[in-house]
Amino acid sequence: MPRQVDHEGRRLLIAEAVCRLADERGLEGVTLRDVAARAQVSMGAVQRCFRTKDEMLVFALGYVGERIGERVRARLVRSPAQSAGTALGHAVTEVALLREEHRAEARVWLAFVAQAAVSEPLAATLKASYAALQEVFSRLVSEAAEGARTAEGADIAAGAAPLDPQREARALLALADGLTAHVLIGHLTPREAREVLHAHLDDFWTHSG
Repeated sequence: MPRQVDHEGRRLLIAEAVCRLADERGLEGVTLRDVAARAQVSMGAVQRCFRTKDEMLVFALGYVGERIGERVRARLVRSPAQSAGTALGHAVTEVALLREEHRAEARVWLAFVAQAAVSEPLAATLKASYAALQEVFSRLVSEAAEGARTAEGADIAAGAAPLDPQREARALLALADGLTAHVLIGHLTPREAREVLHAHLDDFWTHSG
């Protein structure tokens, strides 16, 4: 009988090889030949999994995005009794990739973001990842703001602008990516980045109650 090939497992193996090479060289240094060598598979195996380099890169970006998304979901499930505000802080911290063990992943993520500026397929994949995260953030913002108002017994002040969870979610996503970049280039330390994030969230809670 012909040997069974774990097609999806091989695609994931190749995606991991793409990420390691992108971390070392940037995406411009990723070639099909080098990916095959790093994944320890033949060029033919890579080409059977992906018709083009662009298709391979799109899959690898989706792989990284899903990995980040899984960590966000895990943080939300791990402590179901936590407040929505606390959960939101944890989720944004995960997306910002501030921990040392995620530094390589941060370099790869920003390499994909930069390439997406000139690649519509990568841009489409990124937009889908951001949209999913934005929905999570928006829900947590709504729940946290409602919890703060209920706890304080406060109503929205007359004439005050109503809370826009989607707008705040977009701001948090942009802040997370900005902090990722600033830590990677050394403008901020991870501790300083967390302080910026917490200050933003504290300011938000102050004005949403």
